[in-house]
Amino acid sequence: MRRKIPSITALLCFEAAGRTENFAQAAQMLNMSQSAFGRQIQSLEAQVGQTLFHRERQRVRLSQGGQVLLAELSPHLEAIEASIFRLRTRDNPFGALNIGTYPTLGSRWLMPRLSQLNKSQPKLTINTITYLDNTQIDASVVDLAIAQGDPPWPGFRADPLMPERLVAVVSPELRAESLRSPLDLLEMQALQHRSRPLSWKIWFDSLGIDLPMTPTGPLFSQFEMLIDATRLGHGVAILPELLIRRELESGQLIPAHPHRCQPDSAYFLLTPQAKIGTNKVERVRSWLLEQGAQDVE
Repeated sequence: MRRKIPSITALLCFEAAGRTENFAQAAQMLNMSQSAFGRQIQSLEAQVGQTLFHRERQRVRLSQGGQVLLAELSPHLEAIEASIFRLRTRDNPFGALNIGTYPTLGSRWLMPRLSQLNKSQPKLTINTITYLDNTQIDASVVDLAIAQGDPPWPGFRADPLMPERLVAVVSPELRAESLRSPLDLLEMQALQHRSRPLSWKIWFDSLGIDLPMTPTGPLFSQFEMLIDATRLGHGVAILPELLIRRELESGQLIPAHPHRCQPDSAYFLLTPQAKIGTNKVERVRSWLLEQGAQDVE
C-alpha cells in the first residue's frame, strides 16, 4: 500500500522555513531557488489542507497548525538523519570529522593539539568549522563542537571540557605603577568583545565590587582583534587567560590586576544527538576531553 507521506524535500523545506521563519534564508540553506522552495511549501500546504505559514511582508510566521507540525516533525527528521549517519559510518573509524570552534580558540588552543591527534591517527582527516557565537553552531555540519556558556544545549550531548578564567590585562606601556583599587582600571579605555559584553561585570562581581558604570569602550567581534588592540596599547581588557598565554609568557601583555576570575560558565564539548555512538566521533570526543582535563590547573 502506498504511504500518504509528502516528499522528503517538502518536509525539509518546511522544517528549514519553520526554524528560520524566513523563506529566503531557508532556501539558501538548502541550496534552492526561492521559486522552487516556494512551490515545495505550497505543495505541502495543499497536501495537509491548511495554511502552515502566515505571510507578512518580508517575513513569514508559523500558523498554529504549522507550529504543531514542526514540533512533531523535527524529532522524526533527526531520527532519520541519525539512522543514515550511523549506517554510513558504522564500520569506518576513519574518513573525515568536523570540529566546530571559535576562531581564536581554534587557532590558539585546538590547532596545536590537533597535530598530536594527526600523528596518532593519520587516516582520520580533521576539518575545522568556525563560528562567532553559539547561535551559529549547526548540528548538521559539525560532528563535535566547542562552546562557551551554560547548559542546556538542545539537540546536543554536552560534556564539560574545561573552565574559563578571566584576567584583566594591558600592554606594558599602559600599566599604572600605583593601582590603588580595581576601579582605577576604569580610568583607562575599556576594550570589549561584542558577544561577551558581561565580562567586565563578571570580573568585578567576583571581587564583590559593583561596577559603577557600563564600559563604553570599543567593541570587537573577534578575540584575535581584541587581543591585538590590547597588546598595542589601545586600552585594558578582561580576557580568557587560555587565549593569551603566549602574550603573557612573552611579556607583550601583563596583568593590570592580580585577580583571576573563574565564572560559573565554562567550555563544553557538544556532540549532536544524531552522531552519538559513532566510532570516530566517540574516539575524538574522548581525546578532546582528555586535552581539556590536562588544561585544568
